[in-house]
Amino acid sequence: MRRNLLAAAAIGTLLAAPAFAADLAVPHIYTKAPPVAVDPGYNWSGFYAGLNIGYGWGRSAATTDFIDGGGALLSSSAGTFNLNGVTGGGQIGYNWQRGMFVAGIEADFQGGGQKGRFGALCAAAPDGLQDGICTPGHRGDNTFDPALPVTFDLTQKLDWFGTVRGRLGVAVTPRVLLYGTGGLAYGHITTSGSVSAINVGGFPGADGGTFTPVAASFASSTTKVGWTAGAGVEGGFADNWSARLEYLYVDLGTVSGSLTTPVLALSGAPLVVGYRSHVTDNVLRFGVNYRFGGT
Repeated sequence: MRRNLLAAAAIGTLLAAPAFAADLAVPHIYTKAPPVAVDPGYNWSGFYAGLNIGYGWGRSAATTDFIDGGGALLSSSAGTFNLNGVTGGGQIGYNWQRGMFVAGIEADFQGGGQKGRFGALCAAAPDGLQDGICTPGHRGDNTFDPALPVTFDLTQKLDWFGTVRGRLGVAVTPRVLLYGTGGLAYGHITTSGSVSAINVGGFPGADGGTFTPVAASFASSTTKVGWTAGAGVEGGFADNWSARLEYLYVDLGTVSGSLTTPVLALSGAPLVVGYRSHVTDNVLRFGVNYRFGGT
């Protein structure tokens, strides 16, 4: 009897072991999640260089003077004419970035064909008179020959200009920079002009005056130094590449000159023509930059 109880107990133990094992929790194996991709942003610091193309809406505020050879001002004309045209060139600079703020310095050089012209007139003699504003007419014994007008044509061209500027901006996003800029500007201006008239002459008191066409021309060029200011937006579209849209106002100051002509003034001395013009420019340009090093 005892032997039978021991055998039954042994069989029960063997049958209970698998059930007990089945009730044990299966251990869970934990694995590390893959890292989440994070955009490291865009670092604006470093040297860069690039090219640009744009358009300039230049202005020349000009005053022309007709002066008697003795120094008296006979007539003056003032007006503004356009110096418009395509511009293009290159730039080089360096940026420092601290947080979202970016400071830098940049130099650029632009070529182009910004050109315009202005005309001035010293009036002829009015009806019934012999002398004009600038030149005398001829009075005969029975007839007179009135003075004819003097014309002055002025042409100017902004051959090239450059700037050296500071830049200060804010990275509104890691890859979008809004900035202001300002500094030194310099440019080469070519001015040319021509004067034409008809000298009316003859012996005083004699009938039948003489009409002698006369003309003179000049050309000069100068490099002027002034200032510039503007603003722009620049965006990084690749690790080392960015594109920008920029506006600049450029003031190159005043250009002046004079020409002694073969035109006879009221005093009988040669007529002198002078000019003064204040040259400014409004430039809108698109550019692409490559930054050396970094991302």
